[in-house]
Amino acid sequence: MTLAHMEAAATETPAPSLRLLRSIWASKTATIGLILIALLLLTALFAPLIAPYDPIAQDINNRLLPPSATHWFGTDGFGRDMLSRIIFGTRPSLGLLALVIATSLPIGLIVGVTAGFFGGWVERVLMRITDIVMAFPQLVLALAFVAMLGPGLINSALALTLTGWPAYARQSRTEAAAIRQSDFLAAAQMAGIRGPRLLFGHVLPLVLPGAIIRVALDLGGIILAAAALGFIGLGVQPPTPEWGTMVADGTKVIFDQWWIAAVPGIAILLASLAFNLLADGLRDILDPRRD
Repeated sequence: MTLAHMEAAATETPAPSLRLLRSIWASKTATIGLILIALLLLTALFAPLIAPYDPIAQDINNRLLPPSATHWFGTDGFGRDMLSRIIFGTRPSLGLLALVIATSLPIGLIVGVTAGFFGGWVERVLMRITDIVMAFPQLVLALAFVAMLGPGLINSALALTLTGWPAYARQSRTEAAAIRQSDFLAAAQMAGIRGPRLLFGHVLPLVLPGAIIRVALDLGGIILAAAALGFIGLGVQPPTPEWGTMVADGTKVIFDQWWIAAVPGIAILLASLAFNLLADGLRDILDPRRD
């Protein structure tokens, strides 16, 4: 095949990543979710440029003001601008989300792939540990871990990681066990590929796509769990703006100054909705059995 033919073939057959992007763009659900997520990321990145006021600056003379042209979302009990606090609140929420995924996914993959690949007593030990963790409700167990570790962004992320990895472990274990019996793996072993190279170079890449889809489905739940920890005072600590903490502050005056609780609550709803829309769109695209 000549170079011209190879270039023509490459032009006619787009890369898998490009095909996936085109499929996402063709899905209204996934597109809306992706746009909302992009807006959240841009808001977190450019928060100092977007926010009209300092999010932690107090102005007691202007406390509990209703929404107006000066303060679009009103002010809280300390006179802080709610819009600015909502904008800066995207940072701890998305930061915690990134920390949880960056730690829980690798742990779950390593445990699951190791169990599914080796089988035997290794699988029994690792899966019994996984079952023990999964026997407890995730949020309740996370609350217990945060209570022991102390409140804060890092400790909240660690608690959600310690309770979140089993779901990825069980899924990757099932897929790795199926791959272990495949002709593909037998051919790789006959070619002399063994040990860690076989496990991480051939089994793990085949398990990873399913795990990524599972992550997409879990993102909205992680946002809600992070907000729940903040709501009960075990998340990011004041005066750092955090949506769950802001909702908790607003419940004290919800009948008179409704916006203090409503605005961060809507932000949590939109963030969770954005990730759920993207996850549903990806599931529709990647699962051919769905109508």
